[in-house]
Parts: sequence; structure tokens; C-alpha cells
Amino acid sequence: MTLFNIFAILTTLVALFAWVNFRFVKLPPTIGVMVLAMGSSLGLVALGRSRWLDTSTFTTFVQSVDFDAALLHGMLGALLFAGGLHVNVERLMAQRGIITILATFGTVLSTAIVGIGAWWLFGALGLDIPWPWALLFGALISPTDPIAVGAILRTVGVPEELETKIAGESLFNDGVGVVIFVIIQELAVGGEHVTVGHAAELFVHEALGGIAFGAVVGWVLYRMLKSVDHYQVEILLTLAFVTGGYAFANAMHLSGPLAMVVGGIIVGNRGRQLAMSENTRNRLDAFWALVDEFLNAALFVLIGLEIIVLEITRPILVAAVFAVPLVLLARWISVATPVTLLRPWRSFAPHAITILTWSGLRGGISVALALSLPLGRERDILVTVSYVVVCFSIIGQGLTIGPLARRLLKAPA
Repeated sequence: MTLFNIFAILTTLVALFAWVNFRFVKLPPTIGVMVLAMGSSLGLVALGRSRWLDTSTFTTFVQSVDFDAALLHGMLGALLFAGGLHVNVERLMAQRGIITILATFGTVLSTAIVGIGAWWLFGALGLDIPWPWALLFGALISPTDPIAVGAILRTVGVPEELETKIAGESLFNDGVGVVIFVIIQELAVGGEHVTVGHAAELFVHEALGGIAFGAVVGWVLYRMLKSVDHYQVEILLTLAFVTGGYAFANAMHLSGPLAMVVGGIIVGNRGRQLAMSENTRNRLDAFWALVDEFLNAALFVLIGLEIIVLEITRPILVAAVFAVPLVLLARWISVATPVTLLRPWRSFAPHAITILTWSGLRGGISVALALSLPLGRERDILVTVSYVVVCFSIIGQGLTIGPLARRLLKAPA
């Protein structure tokens, strides 16, 4: 199947599911299209197993979409840049300490807790998953999803400082989580000798190098935007930064996600204030809002469709069900630990730990990282378990975080 045909089918499905959701289902857009895609996929699976319908064409289509490449080397850069455009840098800097701790220490702690718990869980169910693979599962499932989180924050109405913490952490721990995943995969699954020094070197090169690259290229982009007043050219420049900059960062083994976040923040703050006319700002916002909405919907449709090709057995399904509370527990510990330790010196909104825990949605990046693992039995297990955790997170937490936050914020602390 050609790339154009894949794009045409995906675009048609996105539009169809979005229309059905808007007219009849009336769920939040991203969740609605994912639920409809999952429902359609489950229906096709049932029809295929009952032999009422030959589903090989649909299976071939889903298998022809390289999900991890499409997200990690395609959509992710644009989605993170679009997210960074709307981050207020003054609020971000005011919360930089706790955001940095949550995005780094919190992600590492969650990776360790999930890895240890998953290794025990898989062993108890007779699923022979080596320790490094269990730790890889911890790394790929720990980052929260900035796309889903951002869509929900716009409707919840949480306090400004808490919203900044949630949005900032989700943007940066995405990149940090990818770096941790790459380190574990290279040092453990790749068979290389594990040393703290080598791991630290990789982290500095990937994460700090990505941040520095994003800052330098983002500043160059800002200067170029300032030199012209032509919205078509300026939009093209931002598009070139997202595509060319992300590709170059990956080629240099720098963190493309972190580079896009930093570049988006620079353009969204300094560029928006000092380098753009009002007409350009409006056009730029409209363009990236459309890109964000389309890619977001496409991503969640792909997540919904992936169920067609999953390996689902009783032990794997049981492992996936128990992995949900394990991931939530790890999230709670990784949030509660730094927040509790910092309370004597910093103030936090009421029920901050609960809201930060439940708003930590997992998304497409977890599924994409699982699909990027080497082929084998371990990969099949981790893909299915990750998929179930992500679906619960997006649907279960995504549909309840708004009511939960509003209820908690009205209640006494």
C-alpha cells in the first residue's frame, strides 16, 4: 500500500469518526475518535473470528502503518511544538524547580517502580520477561502525554500554578522518558555493559543536547521571524523548524522532542511578542491549532485501530489489568515524594498530589515506544500491556479528570 493511500484512508477515518462523535457520541474529540476506532476494530475482530467477514484487508492496512515511526519521527515534533507555543514562559520559570524535578526524578522513580512491579507481576503469571525488558516497560509507560493532558486542561479550570505544573511536566517528561527508554534499550537490551558513567553521558548528550539545540535553533528562528512581516513565510519557517529541526536532532542523536518543546516556547513567547504582527499571530495560531487537532485525532485513531493486530491471551490480559493500578501507584509515589518533600519551602494548590496523579495520562508515545522494540515474544507482551494501560488512561482518566478536579477544588483542602 502506498504512502498516499495510507494517508488517504487515515484522513477519511479521522474525518468520519470526528463527524460521528460530534453528531451523536459527543465525547471530547480526541477520546471520541479513539473510542469509535476501538469499537470499529473490536467489531472487525469479532466478525473475523466468527468468519462472517474476511478482515485480512483491514489487518494489512493497520500493519502497513509504521506506528512508532509515524509518531516518534513524524507527528511528535509537530505536536510538541504546538504545545510549547501556548506555554507562558514567565509562569513556567516560576514553577521551573518542581517541573524539573517531576519531569526528571519523577520519571526515573516511576520507571524503577513500574519496572520492579512488572517484573514480579509477569513472573507470577508465567510470562517470562527478563528484568531489562520489565524496566523498559517502566520507561515507556512512565511519561505522561502532553497532547491528551493539554486538551483536558483547557476545560477543567484548575488553578493557574497547578495547570502550569501539569502542562510543563507533561511537555518535558515526554522527552526525558524517550531518553531514558533509549538508554535502557541501548545498555540493557542491546547487550552493552551497563555503567553509570555511560548512562549519564548518554543522558547529557540526548537530553541537555536536545534542549541546547532547541534553544539555539529556536533563537535563530526568532531572528528570522523578526526580519520579515509576511505570515505565509513565517508559518513556513516554523514548519521548517519542526520538520528539519526534528530530523537533524534525531540524526545527531539529540532529543528531538525536547528541542521542539524549547523551540515552541521561544516562538510562542518572545517570537509572538516581538517578531510578529497581530495578523501573523492570528494566522500562525490558526495554522498550528489545525495541525494540532488533525494530528491529535489521527494519533488517537491509530491507537484505536491497533487493537486489530494485538496478541491477546488470558495471561497477557490479566497482566495488563494489574498493570493499570501498578502504573497509577508509581505515578502517585513519583508525584507525592517530591511534593511532600518540597512543602516546607513551596506552596501547592489543594489536592495537588491527587490531581497531578490522575491527570498523568499515558498516550500514543507509550504505544509507539513499545512497537519500536525488537521483534519477539517480549515485544508482543509489552505492546498489548501498554495498549491496555494507555486505553484505560485516556478513556478512564481522561473522562473523569475534569469532574474530579472540579469536585476536589470546591471541597476544603
